[in-house]
Parts: sequence; structure tokens; C-alpha cells
Amino acid sequence: MISPRLSLLAVLLACADGASAADLTLPPDAQLTVERATDLDSFEAPVAGFLDGTVPSQTLEGAVTRRAWRIGTGGLTPLQVMAPLRDQIEALGYDIVFECSNIACGGFDFRFGIEVLPGPNMYVNIGSYRYLTAFKGPRSDPGEALTVLTSVTAASAYVQTIHTSTEVVARPPTPAETPSPAPTPPDRPTEASDPETGLLQRGFVVLRDLDFDTGTTALGSGPFASLERLAELLQAQSALRIALVGHTDTVGGLAPNIALSRARARAVRTRLIDQYGIDPDRLEAEGMGYLAPIASNQTAEGRDQNRRVEAILLNTE
Repeated sequence: MISPRLSLLAVLLACADGASAADLTLPPDAQLTVERATDLDSFEAPVAGFLDGTVPSQTLEGAVTRRAWRIGTGGLTPLQVMAPLRDQIEALGYDIVFECSNIACGGFDFRFGIEVLPGPNMYVNIGSYRYLTAFKGPRSDPGEALTVLTSVTAASAYVQTIHTSTEVVARPPTPAETPSPAPTPPDRPTEASDPETGLLQRGFVVLRDLDFDTGTTALGSGPFASLERLAELLQAQSALRIALVGHTDTVGGLAPNIALSRARARAVRTRLIDQYGIDPDRLEAEGMGYLAPIASNQTAEGRDQNRRVEAILLNTE
């Protein structure tokens, strides 16, 4: 049964024929945290759960709009958030081609194998999320695609939509035209430097003072205040599990950067185990390369911000 607290989600768009397919009705307390629209882009739309080391997907090209919301309502399930949105999507003429919940999707592997807007704009609770892919038109060549990711915590819910219109393709600029400035990522809210505030209230924290130079995987000798505070929190609350996720700038190729960021995350994990005695089973380590920037890679300052390791809360049980 759908929670009455989300009853407004069940209201369909009044004029579906004229509305953008990316415009779904969310409850009044839903706050749009980020919107990124690109006239010509590509998107890998998942069409199955994590399988044989990858997430099967269909590559779409066209106008892509990415959005995320935070809903200030706690105690929900991912399905309670997803179900009314699914009703709207089907009413708009889409066919649901794939839907899964966290375990069936592939858990951690699926979440880090799909495109997710960077936190804190979008937060994914590894143990409590749901994903949906819908196409409008032939499965082999859809005119539109819409993916929805919902995730919940004890205090709030999060929704991400990615809408692709393959029939809207922008004309590439000619050499005579002045190129537009490179788009920059949306402003990121002030990061919580304290792990307890970041992890427990926002679901993540950036370990900003770690010492990693460009191209290196060795963690400096420290001490690092952010790592010490994180270790103290993990020692004080033995039920917490976290994922350490490394990120890089755009210098170099994607595969080497993913390997580099994963190695950095593993170095932090090793430090927490060896120096602070944290149980290895409570720590995951993964790398995203340059896929989730928080600043422009066009400047040295932005690249420095993008080279980071984040701690993401997995569960509190």
C-alpha cells in the first residue's frame, strides 16, 4: 500500500500531451537539488542488473536532462517512492523495460556501474534503492528514454531521473562559430568536514585532507584529521559500514583513472584497518575515476577538488 504521505505523487500531469516527459509530479516538500540539461550527449541506459562484471545497457544519443530531488519524508521504502512515479511514466506512454530493487539489481556493483549524480545532490543507500528504465517507441530505437532511481534513508528520500530524447539532436557548431564555454558541474552545497555530521546526517563525507598527488596511489604518512575522526566514529558505532570511493581529475583515460581511484580508496581502507583496527568487513573500497566531478576540470583548482576520497554510509544496522 502506498503511504498517504506520498499521495500527491499519484497525481498525474494534467496535460500529458504537452508536458515534458521528464516532468514528473513530486510532493510539495521535494527539493530539486540539481538539474543538468545538455543539447547533445550520450547516456548508457541500464536494461538489466549487474551481470558478468558489468551492467548491460543501451547507448542513447540526443538531448539529455539529469535531475535529482531530496524529499524530506522519512520511514518510506524505495517502492513507495517509485510506484507513483511508475504510474505517471506509464500514463505518459512509456513501456517499462527494466526494473529492479537493490539486491536484484546487484547491490554495490550495480550502483557503481550506473550513472549517479554526485552527492550530496543525490544519495544512494546501498541497502535500500530501486531502479527503473522506460522507453517510448521501439525497444531497438526508442524516441525517448527515462530512468528513475529512488533511494531512502531513515530521515529522507532521494529521486534521480535521466531523460533522453533521441529525436532532439543539436547541430554541431561549425568552425566559424565561437564555441560556448565548457559546462561546469552544479554548485555543491558546503561539505560537512566532520564525519559524524557528514555520514549520519547527509550520508557521505569527503576526506579532504588526504595527501594524494596526481598519478600516485600511496597515501601520505599523515596524520590526517579527517581519517582520525572517521576512525573514532567507526570505533564508537560498531554497526556502521561504509564504502570508500576514490575520484580523480580528467588527466588520462577513463580505465587508468578508475584503477587509480580504486587503488587510492583501497589505500585508505588499509590505513583504517592497520592503524585504527577497523574490521575489514565494515569497509568497502571502489573507484569512480573522473565520472563524478564536483568542480570544473578546466582549472587547476577544480582538478585538485576532484582528486578526492569520499566515505559513503552503507547502513546503520
